[in-house]
Amino acid sequence: MTTEPESDKRPGGGEAGDSLPEDLDVTAYVGRYTFPDIRRRRVPGLLYLVLATGCFALWVTYQSGTRVLVNDGFLWAAVGLLLVGWYHLAAAWPLSVRDTDALVAAAAAVGFPVGHASAQLGWRGLRSRPTWRILLYSGEEPPTRRGLVLVDGVDGEVLAQFTEDNPEDWSQYD
Repeated sequence: MTTEPESDKRPGGGEAGDSLPEDLDVTAYVGRYTFPDIRRRRVPGLLYLVLATGCFALWVTYQSGTRVLVNDGFLWAAVGLLLVGWYHLAAAWPLSVRDTDALVAAAAAVGFPVGHASAQLGWRGLRSRPTWRILLYSGEEPPTRRGLVLVDGVDGEVLAQFTEDNPEDWSQYD
């Protein structure tokens, strides 16, 4: 007869332990992940502009000083909503270059055969233009070179690149 320590049991009878949530379980992965398009910013941008128009219309219509519920705050709200809505529309870039296309452009830019690589989507500039940050390692085992390449997410242009000999010491894993 074996008995399990009390700390290894859950109140419902199952075993204790850590587990990943279902949405993070890689064994259940089906298909390719697609980054959402940034053009979705247009929808809230248009909603902010509609609200700004409504606030401004109320302020103009009920502008007299005797009104309690409609005051100059509606004008300031309209200006704020107008600015936020305009920014959402100005920052709604189309994400035309997918992660695999950015990886291909980065591999061509570094000038060495690529092994492992990683892509991260970031934004640059005041208008938040999408930019892929690609980290590449050479194809040798262990990798002797590594590089970082920035690829524009709208037109696929390589914006910057940096390559160097890999400074990491892999000798302990031989």
